This record gives sequence, structure tokens and C-alpha cells, in this order.
Amino acid sequence: MNHAAVQLRSVTRSYAGKSGAVTALDAVSLDIPRGSFTAVMGPSGSGKSTLLQCTAGLDRPTAGQVFLGDTELTGLSERRLTLLRRSRIGFVFQAFNLLPALTAEQNVALPLRLAGRRPKRADVLGVLDRVGLGGRAGHRPGELSGGQQQRVALARALVTRPDVLFGDEPTGALDSTTGREVLTLLRTMADDGQTVIMVTHDPVAASYADRVLFLADGRVRDELHAPVAEEIAARMTRMGAVPC
Repeated sequence: MNHAAVQLRSVTRSYAGKSGAVTALDAVSLDIPRGSFTAVMGPSGSGKSTLLQCTAGLDRPTAGQVFLGDTELTGLSERRLTLLRRSRIGFVFQAFNLLPALTAEQNVALPLRLAGRRPKRADVLGVLDRVGLGGRAGHRPGELSGGQQQRVALARALVTRPDVLFGDEPTGALDSTTGREVLTLLRTMADDGQTVIMVTHDPVAASYADRVLFLADGRVRDELHAPVAEEIAARMTRMGAVPC
């Protein structure tokens, strides 16, 4: 069994630009251990979002290989890739993307329904309880605070018990106190064995991770283990990025 949750091998992603090909990722190779919390940072245009999209099977590399555990994503058909994303990958974005007409419980159950599975109410309520919203199952998004909505989105991402949870600026729309609550949840989940990969601009958010990867010009230029916010901010400043 592969001990890495995710592996990238010489992954390159190029796009056609007005003045020629643009390389968003340039032969990136890395391993993400199971049960780890990894933050990805870098200046605007460094390749952070492209890295997340290729790793999560939302975009296909121009060259190289991406593995989720022992499964190579790069050779899968669109249908098999869609099925894999639904069952083995969870997503949390800056926008909560909740359906306003559905309750928290119904929003969380939605990925299971889309995968053709009958949601067990105990499982749905259990994951809501895990994110601290056990008593809010019947509330619609408009009746919840921003932080509570993001926790519903987090529960929705976790209900399929994904191999990897991807976060794209998951605290970007939250105030600092609420953001810390969500980050603490992510940290706790990683401590319990959930693999988390998060793109962020915020050194404080990144400090909750086990490891921070710094991207520039489509390559991993640096990394920090057991990082602290001040050290992360200093690295970002040296790379020419202004940390939030």
C-alpha cells in the first residue's frame, strides 16, 4: 500500500497564452503523507490553484503523473475521474456554495445523493456534530452565520469520508475569530488521520499546517515544517509576495 496520500511526478501544466505557451506548473514532484496537513502558498500567479486543481483531478496535467494513493488520476476517463472525486476527494472553497433552499442536513447529504447513495441520517448528523453543528441540522444557510455556513460546507466535504480534503482559501471570507475556529477544526481532523491540503495567502492560516510549500513560477521553491506565522510571512516577503 502506498503510504503517500498524494504523489506528483514531474507534473507540468501549460496553457496557450496570447504571446505563446504559459507554464503554470513546471515539472513539480512531491509527496503528501497520509494524515498530514499541508499548506500551499506563493505569489499571485505562482501556480497554487493549478497545483490544487491538478492534484484533485479537476484539471489534467500537460505532462507527468498524479496519484491518489495507488490510483493514477492522469490516465482515467472523465467518467471515472468524476466518480473518484465524488467518493474519495472532498472540497472546501472560500465561497460556501450551499444551496439556500436546503437545510444544513440536506446540504451535507447532497454529495451522497449525487453519488447515487442513500444517505444514512445518523451519518449526516454525525458529521454535523463533528463540526459543532449537531443542533443546527434543520437550519437553512440564511439562518446561519458565515462561520457556521463554512462548517456546513466542511461537513458536506467530509460526509463521503474522502481520502483527501482540499481547501481553496477556506477561511478567506471569514473574520479572524471565525477563521481560527475553522482552522482548528481542520487541524483536529488532520490529527485524527484526515489528509488536508489547503491553498492560502494567510501566514496565520498556514501556521496550522504540518508543512508549508512555497511556490513561485510554477515550481516548489521552499518548504517549512512545523511552521510559525512570523517565519512564513518572512519567507513570503523574500519571495516577493505580500502576506495578508
